[in-house]
Amino acid sequence: MDRAGRITEVPGAGKKAEADFRSLGVVTLSDMVHLRPRAYDDRRSERLLSDATVSDPSIACRITLLGRSEFSSRSGRTLKVTAEDDDGVRLEILCFNRYFLKSQLVPGSVWYIYGKVMKNRGIYQISSFEIKHTREEAGIGRILPIYPLSGSLTEKLMRRAAAFALEALSPIPDALPDEMYRRLSLMHHDEAYRCIHFPSSPEEAEKALRTLAFTELLLMELSVLRERPSSARRTPSKPSRKELQLLQSLPFTLTEDQMKAADEIREDMDGGVPMNRLLQGDVGSGKTLVAWLTALHAIDKGKQVAFMAPTELLARQHADGAAELLSPLGVRIAFITGSVKGESRRLLLESLRKGTTDLVIGTHALFSEDVSFRNLGYVIIDEQHRFGVQQREALRKKGNNAAILSMTATPIPRSLALTLFADYSVSVLRSMPKGRIPVRTYLVSEGRREGMYSSVGVEFQRGHQAYFVYPRIGDEGESDLKDVISMYDFLKKKYPDVPSALIHSRLPDDEKMSILRSFREKKLMYLVATSVIEVGIDIPDATCMVIEHAERFGLAALHQLRGRVGRSTLPSYCFLAFTSPITEEAKARLSIMKETTDGFRIAEKDLEIRGPGEIMGEKQSGFLHLRFATLTGDIQLVEEARNEAERIVREDRGLLKAENAPLRMALKDMKADQQE
Repeated sequence: MDRAGRITEVPGAGKKAEADFRSLGVVTLSDMVHLRPRAYDDRRSERLLSDATVSDPSIACRITLLGRSEFSSRSGRTLKVTAEDDDGVRLEILCFNRYFLKSQLVPGSVWYIYGKVMKNRGIYQISSFEIKHTREEAGIGRILPIYPLSGSLTEKLMRRAAAFALEALSPIPDALPDEMYRRLSLMHHDEAYRCIHFPSSPEEAEKALRTLAFTELLLMELSVLRERPSSARRTPSKPSRKELQLLQSLPFTLTEDQMKAADEIREDMDGGVPMNRLLQGDVGSGKTLVAWLTALHAIDKGKQVAFMAPTELLARQHADGAAELLSPLGVRIAFITGSVKGESRRLLLESLRKGTTDLVIGTHALFSEDVSFRNLGYVIIDEQHRFGVQQREALRKKGNNAAILSMTATPIPRSLALTLFADYSVSVLRSMPKGRIPVRTYLVSEGRREGMYSSVGVEFQRGHQAYFVYPRIGDEGESDLKDVISMYDFLKKKYPDVPSALIHSRLPDDEKMSILRSFREKKLMYLVATSVIEVGIDIPDATCMVIEHAERFGLAALHQLRGRVGRSTLPSYCFLAFTSPITEEAKARLSIMKETTDGFRIAEKDLEIRGPGEIMGEKQSGFLHLRFATLTGDIQLVEEARNEAERIVREDRGLLKAENAPLRMALKDMKADQQE
């Protein structure tokens, strides 16, 4: 599409309007064509005053002016005009801040009016209205677009700009192969853009929107799939000797999902194309065990493995878990963070270079220039959304096209996974280990806290453990929020004979690890914490999670925190304590937490409430530039676009066939848009 025309070419769009258009992302005529109306004003049918109702108070009709008067208001002199419609029903027109209409609205003249009326003492009144000389000028008989506005912009100017841009850019070229329009019942693009702005019916607007949304999604999927290496033919891959030894040593069997994910990862690693796989699963579904199992596969083939976690605390916990499971199998494990310095660091780095370390677990320190490997073949990234694409690729390059497994404990809605991770293969763990009981969740208001404390006390009597989570560390006097330091003293009085500890981000990592080890060994029965315990802590006897000011936590954080309990066959409980009043959005979050423990349903709700936004961290930056499609409402369309993109890439990866020329040009335009 020609992008040269500037929005200032539109009559009436001067320098002042130019800045207001820019705030809406509209600089060129093409930008205006791509600006989606936020709603439509259906004026197809005339509506007399008697047609107005409480649920639909709009009118669109011809009126005859009868008289006028003036009265004083806060805005100065206000003009009041009396009129009647063609049925003789009376209307009072209140012209607040529109005294200039006095010279035009003279008794006896005929006008067409549109707006919403209200009844006052039996008389219809209207104060927000459009009044025109002709039926056409008033838009009666048509559907008019309603656009987002900024500054001095008016709907009249926006509609004029849309009509001007459509005319200036006509004909807008097609972006899809001709056969696709017929097969998928889509509009050709020139028609679709006209109908998205000026439809003749709601059905026409809907079809236009479907066409433009599908096109966006298809181009997005194509741009990613074409950059991904061609898939090699998958061949079954058997577990290695060390993998079998680990499986035999476990006191339980893996779930079907875990076995399937391990098979998929193993086949990728043994294939001819460097693996780029996302392993996503609900809290407690066993992602880390799949990671260790597949790490053994790489190690048995003489490869080194790097495991990266976002925090030192989480990395240390993974290192402890790996040592317990893998050291007995002869795996040589190292741990590296920024705090490892001096001679210890020198020896560790030397062992990585010589290949005498099989598995290294660490934080961002793995990116350091002095960290090099003899034969890095497998990179595992935990909590992948906390790392940027460039960081992950930098770690891959420390090996020879090392296989990458990205893990997330935040389930990703299918619509997001299909779009954001089109360049990944995805393995999903939905099932829980055998015997797990869903955590029962209770919403606790201010007056019900004593009952909550009593319930936790009963769990202590049963020999079970608990977490108490608060949104801040200390009382800085800034609000009424409960904090861990004050509540630690309160809880010690509440449970005087129950051993406990404080844990939060200001403590040194060594002290945090010592506290967690004592908790694991049941030397401590409860922890008073901030969200520092959100991930990576697996204590089977912990059965109670209390989250204070739960209304202030996001859904992902609430779900992760709740996931610290219910990690055994013991019945477990989560108490979400809130302080009124709370927002409608907070009510929606707490309601879905009470309703379900399914992380995938929670993720869908989170997407619905927040939009894609920060859900996926750096991965989504610059990628979700959608004008017409929405990932919350177009899940089926996302899948349809993905299927079409996979077919096209399979048949014509380079888009060299004549019928795919429109796609090739549209992709070129899309990349130009993203670079501006």
